[in-house]
Amino acid sequence: MNVVAVINQKGGVGKTTTAVNLATALAAIGKKVLVLDLDPQGNSSTGLGIPKERGIKSSYGVILGLVNPQDIAKETYVKNLSVISSTIDLSAAEVELFQQKDRESRLKNAISNMNYDYIFIDCPPGFGLININALNASNKIIIPLQCEFYALEGLTQLFSTIQSVRSSINKGLIVSGIVLTMYDRRNSLSRMIDNDVRSHFGNLVFDTVIPRNVKISEASSFGKPVILYDVKSSGSLAYIELAREFLGRESNDK
Repeated sequence: MNVVAVINQKGGVGKTTTAVNLATALAAIGKKVLVLDLDPQGNSSTGLGIPKERGIKSSYGVILGLVNPQDIAKETYVKNLSVISSTIDLSAAEVELFQQKDRESRLKNAISNMNYDYIFIDCPPGFGLININALNASNKIIIPLQCEFYALEGLTQLFSTIQSVRSSINKGLIVSGIVLTMYDRRNSLSRMIDNDVRSHFGNLVFDTVIPRNVKISEASSFGKPVILYDVKSSGSLAYIELAREFLGRESNDK
């Protein structure tokens, strides 16, 4: 089972969109996939047409060991794709985790016996215990990076956190890649960010870039991945290509 944390300490960079659409693309080729929503905003859940419900039958209950995750994973209208929803209750988990034994390993222990080819964890912004749990539970990381002026700001801290988790509690954790999002080919700033990121991180950056595309935003408002909302849109084609590249890197890692 591959567990992939989709993470960036900044909000609004495309974490949810990337998690949902990569999961959908892999489900479409027959992989059994779960999206685990760890963001209290619950956007992965709504992005897959799952209504938010308060209570422990969500990722809040999973990370605190109150429920069996297999019992609350909900099938979506996408064949082979399930989701564990998140709600605002998860905001309290940061405080509650401090009182728990093995607080960095609660999620890893909870999902260790689940039966999926891939679990994509949609992480919240920041560097709290929820994200530490996500990194400890994962074997791979995807970092969405918005093509904006402050794109590289904070990445040093993120990689420092990843290295700390790798050296202390999860030695097998690797960064699958950085994916550039909201890329505007007409904008010289996007091209400059692209060049800067690739000069710093080289082959760690996916060749595929995700364009700024109105269909991606529209799809979210309709509770659908863009791959299903408009398969011919530039955003959809980019995520399909990203899925191919991701699988290619998987093969090279074996």
